[in-house]
Amino acid sequence: MLYPIKFIPRLKERLWGGKELLATVKAGKGAKIDPSKAYGESWELSAVAGDESVVANGLLKKNNIEEIIEVYMGNLIGEKNYDRYGLTFPLLIKSLDCNDVLSVQVHPDDEIAAERYDALGKSELWYVLDAQPDANVYMGFKREVTAQEFYDKCNDGTVVDLLNVFHPKKGDVLFITPGTVHAVDGNIQLVEIQESSDLTFRLYDWGREFNPATARPLHLDEAIDIIDYRQFDQSLFIKGPLWEEECHCHEEECHCHEDKVTETLAERPEFCATQINLTDPLHIYTDQFESFIVYICVEGAASIQVPSVNEKGEACMENYEFSKGETVLVPADMPDFFLVPRDRSTILLEAVCRPDEDVDTYIDPETEAFLEGEDYEGLESEEESAPSAGASPLNFFS
Repeated sequence: MLYPIKFIPRLKERLWGGKELLATVKAGKGAKIDPSKAYGESWELSAVAGDESVVANGLLKKNNIEEIIEVYMGNLIGEKNYDRYGLTFPLLIKSLDCNDVLSVQVHPDDEIAAERYDALGKSELWYVLDAQPDANVYMGFKREVTAQEFYDKCNDGTVVDLLNVFHPKKGDVLFITPGTVHAVDGNIQLVEIQESSDLTFRLYDWGREFNPATARPLHLDEAIDIIDYRQFDQSLFIKGPLWEEECHCHEEECHCHEDKVTETLAERPEFCATQINLTDPLHIYTDQFESFIVYICVEGAASIQVPSVNEKGEACMENYEFSKGETVLVPADMPDFFLVPRDRSTILLEAVCRPDEDVDTYIDPETEAFLEGEDYEGLESEEESAPSAGASPLNFFS
């Protein structure tokens, strides 16, 4: 039987990288760390060619993600996902440690990426792990601009004058759609959930392009027709921490958000993401997903407990622990399981690719939708109320 799978992080040296996050969180988790290097990214789960993640635990240890999909196919990622993506795992999970400015950049959508590069596009979600007071995120245009105006501003070094600037704080969530111009300035750590794509077009690199030691290719001409030049509506894409959401209860001591266990962060065709504030065990009904599930621990620690039977035929729980900075892939054919906090402050991010309608995976589908002790006399049964064969449905617009 398949089991919750961990992978060895793949560290990426970057010009803008730092040392604190990756050196502390990734140490001891299988990643090789050179203290002299500035690591900007840790690829926690990847199927990008040449950077396929390698299993760190259990019977599948040392196999990469593509190899195990080739063997287990839909049992690992879900039948519909396998039909759509084949051997490519559809998500790329990263940790980012930004200690300097990232280039002003943009990503293509699926249609353009497939047509021009035979690849997936890049929609991405950022979850802010930490940010210094002087950190900035540039995202989208303050007003509608023209391609020519944007092009000229990139070339004269004033492009940030066109962009919204936000001051991120721990727990903020930003969804970056394809075509949205964005950048980061200052010390900030992020978790990034995105499509399985490394397509990034650099538009402006803060003068690095003029220094032979730091120069990197720019893609302004290549990307000019994929940019969304409309005014950016931040309310569609930016969400503050759950515990700071506005409340209208008018109570002197508000407790409205104390019991909020799950919060949807993104529901997109590319992927769905949920934040789980795990203070008590949570029963997960896997048949509601029709997909793999990725859990990323951003605070505290947890375990995945799977009901099983031991060698004596006795019921038991198989226990798979993970802690802050670790990512776990739960295969699609896993039986129902429990998420159990090992720390009362545990926060998890959950990511799935679910091609069909949205369902509430935290509700037992077998539960009757009736309350005990209530009088439902007079309600028609399904058989009595169902239209007979050939009956016309009600039409309120006739």
